[in-house]
Amino acid sequence: MSLGLAPIAVGDLKGYSQWVDQPKLPPETLDLGSRGEPSLELLEELDPDLIVATYGYGLEPKDFERFAPTYDLPLYADDASPYIQAKTETRRLGERLGRRGAAEALLFEAERMIEQSRTKLLDRRSGPVCLFTFFDDRHLRIYGAGSLLQDVLTRLEITNAWTGETSNWGISTVGVEQLAIIGDARLVCLEPIMPHAHRMMRQSTLWQNLPAVRAHPITTLPTLWPFGGLDVAARFAASMANNLVSA
Repeated sequence: MSLGLAPIAVGDLKGYSQWVDQPKLPPETLDLGSRGEPSLELLEELDPDLIVATYGYGLEPKDFERFAPTYDLPLYADDASPYIQAKTETRRLGERLGRRGAAEALLFEAERMIEQSRTKLLDRRSGPVCLFTFFDDRHLRIYGAGSLLQDVLTRLEITNAWTGETSNWGISTVGVEQLAIIGDARLVCLEPIMPHAHRMMRQSTLWQNLPAVRAHPITTLPTLWPFGGLDVAARFAASMANNLVSA
């Protein structure tokens, strides 16, 4: 979608609208079912030209090669930061789709938006921040070293207060009480916030007495997929600049 080409079908259409949101998919986009177990019957009926996926996480190319050529899109790799990897994969995908110009335009726009956001933040340093989403009413998913969002924070010259160990995807899943170790850093939460999380924040004395919660109102950012590519990086930078400046 970021390269100006709409897919005819995607896995987990409802999840996309809830957790990804942008870019908007055309209303005629078909739902392949679960991302982990897409409908092979529908794939065969659609007769696609190309099947793009991140393989090796439950999906294997050999299961789909009888329907169409497959394309592996690894946005997280061991040897590169996610942002650098996203730039590499954008160019590679643009080449494969015949959208080289669109790929270069996307690279340019992402760099421009991140630099514009950094400049906007120069006179409004917010101090350290802690980026997270609610996993459930007792646990958080915090974004730190090795995440795309950390790469963007570094480019924005914003300090991440979370220095804990992270997974291969750059996240730490921790109990709410672990936020005590970040002191009075500003909490930045990605939408959507589920009803159970809203209830917890209203009712939990533990939450309300965390130093970070007492020090600042929580900053919320519009929905974006933290494991995405350049479009996500650019929108995250702009959202951070807009929300921290107005905080």
